[in-house]
Amino acid sequence: MNGYLDESNFMMVEEGFSTRDLLENLLVELCQESDQQAFFVADLGDIVKKHLRFLKALPRVKPYFPVKCNGSEGVIRLLAELGAGFACTNKAEISRVQSIGVPAEKIFYSSPCKQVAHIRYAASHGVQLMTFDNEVELSKVARSHPGARMLLGITADSSPSAHPSMTFGTTLKSCRHLLETAKEQAVEVVGISFHLGSWGSEPQLFAQSVAAAQLAFEMGTELGYQMHLLDMGGGFPGTEDTRARFEEMAAVINSALDLYFPEGCGVEIVARPGRYYVTSAFTLAASVTAMGEVPTEQPGSHDETGHCDTATSSHPEGRAVCPPQRPCPELPSLSTSLRGPLGHPEDHISDSLELPQLQVGDWLIFEDMGAYTITTSSPLGGCPQPHVTYAMSRLAWKTVQLFQGKLLPTEDDRESVCTPLSCGWEMAETLCVPPVFAPAGII
Repeated sequence: MNGYLDESNFMMVEEGFSTRDLLENLLVELCQESDQQAFFVADLGDIVKKHLRFLKALPRVKPYFPVKCNGSEGVIRLLAELGAGFACTNKAEISRVQSIGVPAEKIFYSSPCKQVAHIRYAASHGVQLMTFDNEVELSKVARSHPGARMLLGITADSSPSAHPSMTFGTTLKSCRHLLETAKEQAVEVVGISFHLGSWGSEPQLFAQSVAAAQLAFEMGTELGYQMHLLDMGGGFPGTEDTRARFEEMAAVINSALDLYFPEGCGVEIVARPGRYYVTSAFTLAASVTAMGEVPTEQPGSHDETGHCDTATSSHPEGRAVCPPQRPCPELPSLSTSLRGPLGHPEDHISDSLELPQLQVGDWLIFEDMGAYTITTSSPLGGCPQPHVTYAMSRLAWKTVQLFQGKLLPTEDDRESVCTPLSCGWEMAETLCVPPVFAPAGII
């Protein structure tokens, strides 16, 4: 093993005992206490499955996980153990990744807009790979980190406003000028980067961007650069109900890579899948701390407003879960609005949810909560970060060990999982007992 993750970092879940069972057990314990804080349950086995699926679908692409998507220690340790790299947007994220021993060569300072102090921090800690898409960023790096290896960020569309997620990246028309400017400032440009954004959903956009990157590569080669790295950014779906979409994306990407960057051309391919890895692995449990009724225009009708004990940057859809110590009868549903903790009225979660009548102390379960809900910095207003309980099945842990080649597979292993490097998809199919989390409902 690489030494980033061991059995002390997570709770081992035996086969037949799912993380949903673990969630319910934790709720029973918390309901017996007066301090009922929100918490996450994270199924690390789900991330292992996603990793193997990614390698199977995109065998030429090396994943770099964006730490801003989920900076929790268990996720970072697991992905480091699996050999992934990390895309960081500031010095706090770089420090967090390096604190567990990840080497600088596996870190990509991916922010297109960097503070000078953070550039210097990266330089002093050996992080060289960075991106730029304008002269200002180029000049900052040239002055503060002359040893940097830069990727030129591009957009395939001449009007980025047509794709709100594609905020950064220069057009192809500006590439030559920026490459010439980099040459004048003695900055080493080693490749091209593009990013379709967290909500990129059209596979053909990947193909267009790969084609645009190939044109930018040609410009760099003409100017004497040794271009050898293509970063495809993010935009991969994170939930299982979009599995066909991910496979469709992978097929389009592979075809584009074969056409514009064929195997053996000397170009290394990387990507930054974030939501893809962690969305479905995390479930959030939050208790109701306050209630209020809001009269509607219809006589005798009311809307209900509930405040939860946590604030997140996502807008989940959940259903009420009653405390395990009292049964939940079949109750008529009410139109319910959910808000974050009192004192944070700007934390709007959802409106017009059809839920049973809630009471203070009831728990709500939110699935698919792994992306952009856990930060590396202090939460807004000083609210405590919800605790994360990490779990992994014994089979998933054995799979990680087999993946690293530290265990020799037995006959029993061969029956349940395949050798990761040759048939990771088949292994992914049998890795966890599906579904890990059943749809949230009333307990």
